[in-house]
Amino acid sequence: MSTLEEQVADTWRIHQRIMMFMIGALPDAALSATLSTRGGRDIARQLAHAHNVRAMRLESFAKKQALPLYQFDKDESPAKEKLLEAFEQSGAAMEQYILFALGNDGQVSNFKRGVVPMIGYYISHEAHHRGHLYLTMKQCGIKMPDELRWGIWEWNKI
Repeated sequence: MSTLEEQVADTWRIHQRIMMFMIGALPDAALSATLSTRGGRDIARQLAHAHNVRAMRLESFAKKQALPLYQFDKDESPAKEKLLEAFEQSGAAMEQYILFALGNDGQVSNFKRGVVPMIGYYISHEAHHRGHLYLTMKQCGIKMPDELRWGIWEWNKI
């Protein structure tokens, strides 16, 4: 694998570690927090949604590779341990998919622009939800630990 391909794969790995760090550092009280007055997703359901979007992308690849992928029910507000387990699974499966695509000239099924734009899409999607989670915590009066506030920006350390 070329240096550029390693950097592409490492970009996903860093993002995955950030997601795992963030979920692990969330205060338990934050998981049930929501700004919705009409039954919208609480923080746990937003994270479940992010995992499910990964799992939908990986479904056929995971079956071919016999990789386990749990999908959350639409209304499920999973506990932190279940979220960590699910993100561990989908993160590892996504890494395998990325490595497979890099070995296949960057081609991926159902994403015509290739593996690099696909990675950008997933990182953007999950960053959107991270921002929403942080805003929800702030507006619900849940103190965000400093390690969580600043730790996600430590790309050279994480």
